[in-house]
Amino acid sequence: MRQFLFIAASSLALAACGMDGAEDDTDTNTASAETRSAPDQGYETYSDDNYADSMASNDDASDMSGNSGAQIEDPEDRPIMQAQVVLDRIGFGPGVIDGKMGMSTENALTGFQEANDLEVTGKLDEKTKSALAEWDRIPATRVVTIPASWGEIEFKEIPEDTAKKAEMENLGYTSLDEKLAERFHTTVEVLRQLNPNGRPAGASDTGQSDTNDAEADAPPTKRPGDGYFRAGQQIRVPNIGGDAIEPGAITDKGWQQTLAALGVGSEQPEVDRIVVSKSEDTLKAYQGDKLVAMFTVSSGSSQFPLPIGEWDILGEAYNPPYSYDPEVLGEGEGETYQLPPGPNGPVGVVWIDLSKEHYGIHGTPEPDTIGRAQSSGCVRLTNWDAARLARMVSPSTQVIFEA
Repeated sequence: MRQFLFIAASSLALAACGMDGAEDDTDTNTASAETRSAPDQGYETYSDDNYADSMASNDDASDMSGNSGAQIEDPEDRPIMQAQVVLDRIGFGPGVIDGKMGMSTENALTGFQEANDLEVTGKLDEKTKSALAEWDRIPATRVVTIPASWGEIEFKEIPEDTAKKAEMENLGYTSLDEKLAERFHTTVEVLRQLNPNGRPAGASDTGQSDTNDAEADAPPTKRPGDGYFRAGQQIRVPNIGGDAIEPGAITDKGWQQTLAALGVGSEQPEVDRIVVSKSEDTLKAYQGDKLVAMFTVSSGSSQFPLPIGEWDILGEAYNPPYSYDPEVLGEGEGETYQLPPGPNGPVGVVWIDLSKEHYGIHGTPEPDTIGRAQSSGCVRLTNWDAARLARMVSPSTQVIFEA
């Protein structure tokens, strides 16, 4: 990975998106050090040579069940989810992994087809299935165990009122369920479907004792953030991969924690050019003339149109705060606020600053709206795709915005 210029708060321009990028080295949902297997990393790592979290993928495991130690076969064939998982792993982001054909999945298939000289249909047709066949051994789902330390995380509801948001220390995840869904590039609803009655699909057919019985039968608590899932619980999740973090690859500790929390690995392709298409809602990343990654995006609006042209990347801000200025956002005069950082902040976990004043590329607290809702002029991706893109680009990467 090329060295990247990190721009501090004082030098990032106020964006049309309301961005006032500042460095923040803290993971907004980090558990206490007493329970960590690797205290110097701030979370339980997968191993001494892989600083991803303990739920990281392990394609060499015979049962494909992560480190849960239990082989629980998925009773359902999930062909679309399996394709989404593979596309996500190889850089053609399907957005939220939900086992359904939709715009983001069609875009991902289109990118894969273009990159592999296939007829571009956006469909999971026979030739595309054949080209994806080399990844057939990657199942759609795997079983993992939610880290015990997640039980010590303090989750807080985020108020609607901007002034009250500004009083918070961070805009972190509001529940363990939400944090878990973002970790596996999906939604809480999909995770519930994969874990009926709080157990991994197929668990009742294994003939093994169910370690989740006591948790499923326990009375609900009043602790903020409690939901369907609990720390220590064994659950089925989309089998996302490419999440390994090489020790020493990430110099910013807070950013490493964020990548681990998003299931984003340290090894990403270096790209020379990215092209954002307003009409197609896509961001394509190239090495020379070769398409190596593509993501669905939201870009611009009637009030703040995407600035067509060529731009430079000035730098990145990890876990940035957000400067809320109603006048800049086209809402008229009003009080300005500095909102704290966090994955539920208006620009998500990362801001990629552009030479076009007030514009950047960033994440979002609402991944299921990508490609379906307008942005305030900037280019918006899911948090995990934005984090992945941040590992691909550098100040030498050319940025092209097209109609």
